[in-house]
Amino acid sequence: MESAALRPEIASSWRRAELSGLRPDAAVDRLTVEDIDRRSRLVLAAEPVLDQATRELADTAFGLVLADRDAWIVDRRFGERRLEATFDRIGVVPGTRFTEENTGTNSIATVFELRQGLAVHGHEHFIDSFKPFACYGHPITHPVTRRLEGVLDITCLADHANPLLGPFLRRAVADIEQRLLEGSRAAEQRMLAAYQAAALNRLRPVLVLGDDVVLANAAATDLLDAADHAVLRGLAMDAPFGVRQARSVRLSSGRVADVSFERITGASGVLFELEPPAVQAIPRRVTPRPVQRDFATYREQRTHVLISGEPGTGRSTVARELAGESALAVLDAVDAQHWAPTLDQLVASHTGLLVVENIALLPPDAAARLAAIMDRGDCWVALTGPSPPELTGPAADLASRCIARRELPPLRSRRDELPALVAAMLAEIGSTLRFVPRTLEVLAAQPWPGNLRELKALLRHIAAGRACGDVLPRDLPEAYQGSPKARHLTPIEQLEHDAIAAALRDCGGNKAHAAKLLGISRSTLHRRVRSLGLS
Repeated sequence: MESAALRPEIASSWRRAELSGLRPDAAVDRLTVEDIDRRSRLVLAAEPVLDQATRELADTAFGLVLADRDAWIVDRRFGERRLEATFDRIGVVPGTRFTEENTGTNSIATVFELRQGLAVHGHEHFIDSFKPFACYGHPITHPVTRRLEGVLDITCLADHANPLLGPFLRRAVADIEQRLLEGSRAAEQRMLAAYQAAALNRLRPVLVLGDDVVLANAAATDLLDAADHAVLRGLAMDAPFGVRQARSVRLSSGRVADVSFERITGASGVLFELEPPAVQAIPRRVTPRPVQRDFATYREQRTHVLISGEPGTGRSTVARELAGESALAVLDAVDAQHWAPTLDQLVASHTGLLVVENIALLPPDAAARLAAIMDRGDCWVALTGPSPPELTGPAADLASRCIARRELPPLRSRRDELPALVAAMLAEIGSTLRFVPRTLEVLAAQPWPGNLRELKALLRHIAAGRACGDVLPRDLPEAYQGSPKARHLTPIEQLEHDAIAAALRDCGGNKAHAAKLLGISRSTLHRRVRSLGLS
C-alpha cells in the first residue's frame, strides 16, 4: 500500500521506519532477546491487572503485551494458549525491544514514539509478518511524575478486530497507573524508613537512590557530586534485595571511599552508607596514566615501548606522555609506502621518541626495516597497536623487540571512571554542560567500540548543539538512548564478554562456528550472549 493512502500518523511512522533502513520483509523472529527485570515496579503493578484482564479474555483469540518505558517487552498474556506459538513466531517475546527502527509501525513501537493511544490495523503494519494482525496500544503514564512507564497492547487477528478493544485497554491502563501510584507511596515510605534508621549517625554519609527519589544527609551532600550517583547506581544494579554488600569506590573528586549498600525490600531504592575518606583527594584519572617513574626510566635508557589497546583507548596520548619533553616524531603504518626518505632522515637526526602507529598494518618490508633500526639502537621507538595476542607475522615480531609494554583498558572496562572522564573532556573542549546522573547511567551502558575517541566525539557533538544546561537522556543522539539495562560486569565477566564478542566477529556472526571456536555448546553460547548483554 502506498503511504499516501495511510492515516497521517501511520504514514509518518512508515517514513521513520524507512529512514532507519528497515525493510517490510525484515525477519522479526530474529530480534535479539535480552534479560529483563521481571520484578520491576511496572511488572509488579501490572501483574494483578493483567491477571484479571486475562480471565476476562479467556477462550478468546486476544493477547496482551506489556512493554516498559524503553519498549522492552516484559510480560504477555493469552486468551487462548495456542496464541503463544503465534506470538513466538512473530518475535513478540519477553526480552525483545519493539522500536520503529527494528519492528516498524505497530501499537507498541509507534505508541512509544507518539506517547498516545493508537490502533494499527492489519495493512497499516510496516512489517509484512505483522499484517495479519490488528492491535491497539496505550501508554502507561505515572500519575505523579507524568513520565512514561510503559505501553500496554492488545493484539488479535485482523478479522477479529473490535472497536471495544480501545475502552477495554484504557480501563486496564488506568488500573495499572493507580497501582503505580499506590506502590510509589508505599515504596517511598519504605525508603524513608530505611534512610531515617541509617541517618541516626549524622557524621556518616547516608544516601538513598530510588527511581524518582534521592534522600541524602548533609555529610553525603558534602561528599558526593551528582555524577557519583551514576557510579553508585551501577554498583547496585544486580544486588539482591535485603543483602548488604561493600565495595571501595573512586568518587568524582578523586577520593576513594568504602561503601556499603543494600537494595531496600519492597522498593526500587538502594541504601548507601559511606565511610568518610581519611586521606586527601587523589588526582582524577581521566586518561590512562602509566607510572611516571617508569617513563622517566624508559626515557633515560631509551627503552623501546609497546603501547597496546583497542583503537581510541588513548594510545597516542600515552605515547606523548612517554616522550615527555623529548622531541616527538610520529609515523603511521597506513602511510608506510611513503616512509623511506622520512625514516632515513629521522634515524640520522632525530634525538627524541619515534612513534610508529598501528603496527598491525605495516607491510613486511617496512616492518623488517624498522626491526633492524630497533635492533641497532639507531632510534628510540614506541609502537602502538592492538594487544600482543592479536598481532601476527611481522607485527608480532616487531612487538617482541619491546620489553616495556603498556596495555590500555577499553572504555567499557572503565565505567566507574565515566563521570570523571566526561567532566574532564567537557572542560577540555570548554563546555559548561552538566550530564545528569541518569544520562551518565545510559552512557555507562553503551559498548563504546570507539572508546575514548568515540566518547569525546559524542561530547563535542552535544556541546556544538547547546552552550549550557543539563543534558538528559533524551538529549543524546538516538543511537545512544538505549536503556541502561546492561548490568555492571565483573572483571571475569568482562573478559568472557570480550572473548565471545571476538569469536562472533571472527566467525562473521555465525553462532555455531563461534561456539566451536570457544569450545562450548551452542546453547551455552546463546545463554551467555543474553546474560552478558551481547547483541
